[in-house]
Order: sequence, then C-alpha cells, then structure tokens
Amino acid sequence: MPDGDTSKRQRGGRDQRRVARAQGNVVHRPYITRGIPTYDILSEESLERIEATADRILAEIGIELREDAEAMRLYKAAGAEVTATAPEVWRVKFPPGMVREILKTAPAEFIQHARNPANSVRIGGRNVVFAPSYGSPFVMDLDRGRRYGTIEDFRNFVKLSQSSPWLHHSGGTVCEPTDVPVNKRHLDMVYSHIRYSDRAFLGSITAAERAADSVEMARILFGADFTDKNCVVMGNFNTTSPLVLDGVTAAGIRTYAAANQGSIHLPFLLGGAVAPLTTAGMVAQGLAESMSSCALAQLVRPGAPTILASFFSSMSLKSGSPTFGTPEPAVASLVMGQLARRLNMPLRCAGNFSTSKLPDGQAMQQSMMSMMSAVQGGANYILHSAGFLDGLLSMSYEKLVMDTDMCGALHSYLDGMAVDEDTLAFEALDELGPGQHLFSTQHTLRHYETAYWDSALDDNQPWETWDEQGGIDYAQRANARWKRLLAEYEAPPLDEGVDEALQDFMARRKTAVPDMWY
Repeated sequence: MPDGDTSKRQRGGRDQRRVARAQGNVVHRPYITRGIPTYDILSEESLERIEATADRILAEIGIELREDAEAMRLYKAAGAEVTATAPEVWRVKFPPGMVREILKTAPAEFIQHARNPANSVRIGGRNVVFAPSYGSPFVMDLDRGRRYGTIEDFRNFVKLSQSSPWLHHSGGTVCEPTDVPVNKRHLDMVYSHIRYSDRAFLGSITAAERAADSVEMARILFGADFTDKNCVVMGNFNTTSPLVLDGVTAAGIRTYAAANQGSIHLPFLLGGAVAPLTTAGMVAQGLAESMSSCALAQLVRPGAPTILASFFSSMSLKSGSPTFGTPEPAVASLVMGQLARRLNMPLRCAGNFSTSKLPDGQAMQQSMMSMMSAVQGGANYILHSAGFLDGLLSMSYEKLVMDTDMCGALHSYLDGMAVDEDTLAFEALDELGPGQHLFSTQHTLRHYETAYWDSALDDNQPWETWDEQGGIDYAQRANARWKRLLAEYEAPPLDEGVDEALQDFMARRKTAVPDMWY
C-alpha cells in the first residue's frame, strides 16, 4: 500500500488525466441538432381532443387579465370578448381558432445572438439548447450546506456554466442574489451574464422597468440597430395559474416583444392544486394558458420570437407538497412536444427536476426521468438543465456539475447513430480474423479517442482500486470538480468601452431610486 501522500498524488494525477481525456476531444457546440426522431405517444384523435379542450377553455372560461389596460386593448382589438369584472380586472374570452390564427406569425425557428457569435443559439426545429436552472432563493454545497444565495454565488454559477462544454446558454436568474436590493439586483444579474459569459442569456421579468433595463443593457452590448433587428435577450414569463395573466407579466411580455426580443410563456402547473390532477386535463390547461400568453407577444409585434412552454408537476396529495421528476409530468412533456410541432412553434419544457435535498441517487433518478422527457419529446430550449435541487428552492454546486455531465451524455444520445462504411467497421473484424481482440486494429486506433462519450465524473475502476484511492463517492467528486473549474476559470474578453457604458448605465439606474428589500 502506498503511503498517504503518495496515494493522494497518484489519485490526483489519475483524476487529472481522466478529466483531460474526458474533455480533450470535446469541441463545444453552440447547440445540438438532433439526430434522432422525437417520441410521439398520442394519436391524432387524442391530440385533437386536447386541442379542442384548450380552445373550449379559452372560449368558455377565458383568462383573467389584471392591471394591464394596454394588453386588454390589444386582445379586444384582435376580436376577443372582454368583460370588466372589477377595477382593472377583465375576463378575456377567445373565439375558437382566434389564438391559433394569431400565433401563425410566431417564427418556427429563430437565432438568439450571443456576444461571441460562435455561441449564438438556434431555437426551434430540430435544435436543442441546454441552459442552467433558474429562480432558486437558496444555494447549497457540501461544504457550507444550504443558505441564501448571494451575488458571489450568482457569478460563480455563471462562471461554472460558461466553463461547461455541455451547456449552450447562460440562463437567467440562476439563483436569487439576496444581498442586493430587490429593485436593483436585475442590473447586477444581467451584467454578470455579460461580463462572465459570452453566451446568450435571459433578462429580468419581475417588473416592466426591469425588463426595459435588461433590453437597454442588451442594446449597449449589441448596438441599438442590431438589437432591433435580432433577438439578443429573452424573458421567461409565468402565467398565474389557473388562467390568470397579471399586469406585471403582461407588461413585461409587451416590453420584450416591442423591442423584438424573445419571450418564453410558461404556466407552472401543480396537478391537483392549480391544474387538474389528471395528465390530459393538465396538458389542455397548460396549452391554453401558454397559447394565450404567446398571442399577446404577437399582437404587440407580429414575428417577435416567442416560445411555447410548459412546467408540469405532480403533487403528494397526502401532504400537498410538489413532487418533481415523476412519470406523469414526463408523459405530459412528451405530449407538449407533439402539440408544439402542430403549432409550428419552439418549445420549452421539463429539465433536470428533483425534490431531493441532496445531490444523491434520488436527485439523479428524478432528474433523468424529467430530462429524458424533454429531449425525447422535442423540447428546443431546456431551462433547468443543471443545478435544480430541493424542488427548485435550491441551486446546488454539486448538482450543477453532475447535471452538466449528464448533458454531455445527452449530446451523444441525441446525435444518434451514423451508418456508413467506416462505422459498419467490417475492416475491424477482417484485419485479424476470428478469435482475436480488436485493441490493436487500425479501426480501433483511429477511433478510440472519439468513439464514446467519456464522463468527467464517473468512476469505472474496479472496486478494489476505488477503495484503495479513498472510496470517493459521486457527490464528493462533483464537489472537487466545481472547485477546480472555478479555480481555472478565465473570463472571456469584453470590450472596455462596452464595459464602461454598462457600468455607467447601472450606476445611474441604481442612484435614481432608493433601495428596496422586499
């Protein structure tokens, strides 16, 4: 047995070589173009029944629109039946087929430009974009446990996402930086995406003026003319289920659409609470809510980039707690893929969801159930691809690198199988003939470095070797990996003039209003 110091050096060298092997032949792709078909599970008749129910919801029940008279005016002018039910509250009902007709102007595919053009993403069609998780108030790691997120944590997650070749997008509110005033943190978050990543990003949506600030910062980065003609920032908007579109959300949608920027339209449905607990009913409601929200963007500016979206969750009906990574919402995501393709619209759904409190077996089992439904169902933009833990309440450092490793595997899975003379490999068998191993054949030597995806975290050694090296488990390996990635991180270059202009804009916006902490 080697002594402790020698064993640690040997283990460290082996770890470094394994990571180098895992990444040495990785060429970062700005997004995936799927090489396998989607998994379509419902018949034409079943899809038509869901669509008819969604149309019936919109026509007979309608949506409640709150505190946005301009959105009310747009819906009414387009032909919706609008009835005031209280001051600044309207019930909006849509004649059958009206919303679908409006959505015909939404682009089937669009490019969101990144400040590094090599990292621009194409959203829609056969394209798949992975982005980190979004919205957690807490962060956690194995060293310090669960705690409120800070702007330092936010920057760290942006850096870790930028460091991964398996993510394509910087995301948005990767965690809430609770040490920055509520009414000013959006400036620091958008700046962090711009400064520490050169990938596409999401802006703020929590108030109309914060949405406007996000768009203005994008204009500073890309130029006003380019921004007016191209999508350079997107907002992720939630309806208030069941069937409510509040004024803050509606105003934010209008702000992004008016600037020709992207918007994602997402009902967050908890079956049995704010949606029917039966899967088909939940899908019909989700389709109705997302379609009516998407329609607002198109009424503001026909052709504005718009993403149909869904977030389905089951519940523990014994306790009332949400459950994530369960099979019924996974099936619902598969069906949303079919419905989005019938609308000819890009789709956001599912992700690496889990209610586990630790980066453990439950976390990864639930995540795989949910994530596979997104990639097999045909989702084009997959938020929550990395870091989601604790039912979205916590962003985990270890889970982020675990999930990005899974995203690497999904790159290979979605590539499918090439079939040609080289891959059929007759020569590999013919070179040495029956009964001979293939390690030294020319075909093997030509392909051994690129034939298989190689995990940066898995340990595939014999048990005895693993035990001798300290019996390090998966979460511990992930802990070491995120620390190494942060230590090795280098910020992509940013034009000094742009940086100064952004910081000047932020300073002026921050001094214009007092701090708000709630």
